[in-house]
Amino acid sequence: MPAMTDLPLDPFFSGPGLDRADALRADEAALRELARSPAARQLRWSDGLPLLTPEGRLDWGPPLQPQLFLGFADESPRFSAIEPVTTDARSAFGLMALLDLGDAPLFAAALSLTRWHGRHRFCANCGHSTAIVRGGWSRLCAACSAEHFPRVDPVVIMLAENEGRLLLGRQPHYPPSRYSALAGFVEVGENLEAAVARELHEEAGIKVRNVRYVASQPWPFPSSLMVGCHAEAESDELTIDAAELEEARWFTREEIAFALSGAADAAFQPPPKSAIARTLLERWLAS
Repeated sequence: MPAMTDLPLDPFFSGPGLDRADALRADEAALRELARSPAARQLRWSDGLPLLTPEGRLDWGPPLQPQLFLGFADESPRFSAIEPVTTDARSAFGLMALLDLGDAPLFAAALSLTRWHGRHRFCANCGHSTAIVRGGWSRLCAACSAEHFPRVDPVVIMLAENEGRLLLGRQPHYPPSRYSALAGFVEVGENLEAAVARELHEEAGIKVRNVRYVASQPWPFPSSLMVGCHAEAESDELTIDAAELEEARWFTREEIAFALSGAADAAFQPPPKSAIARTLLERWLAS
């Protein structure tokens, strides 16, 4: 099998998005001038989510409340207000099916950033209120001078393979027949390979070797970095953690190919195209 890192990878939400113009973030005067520019645009929101046009593109209007500097699209400075969180992740899944791939990275960045501000209005060091600085890419405490930056939580999501079959599981909240790759947060003092091995052993009772990185994906619910991996399982005997999984089983290459074809009578319903689990399955099938 060819090295998976040699394969083309295009997880949803991935890509450069726009020019984030990091060098301008500390220049408050320059940011104010940019917000007054006739070319400046501000992201529109609806019900706590970025608003889309009928064509699936992000919807932009005049900069009425340019709290967050997102960067440049061509020569146009792009801003956003800090929107209150009114919806959970599942409410965005239908919207993601309509979202243009070119706008997906900016959608993820804007959503993660505005939700971070909503959760970090007070200093974690002393409890004092904080103020927006660096164009919205950090917050500063006036009382103790601690500066707080948006955090990204790493999550490993992995395919375990044994004799040409892949292990997939389902959680109780999944749609009927939906199976996906197993996943879990990376813990303190743990590298990616150890997290993959631990999660697979905890959730499915298997031991693995030869853990390999495949691809990564920003996941803005609220702010994770999904790290896709592949591992070889030493056996196919499963011991399922019922607190984490409703069910898990091994699927053959033929079953996975049939499911990805969209067949109604497939053995399982695959994850949506917006999920990196779908990318992992497609790349494994193509290898």
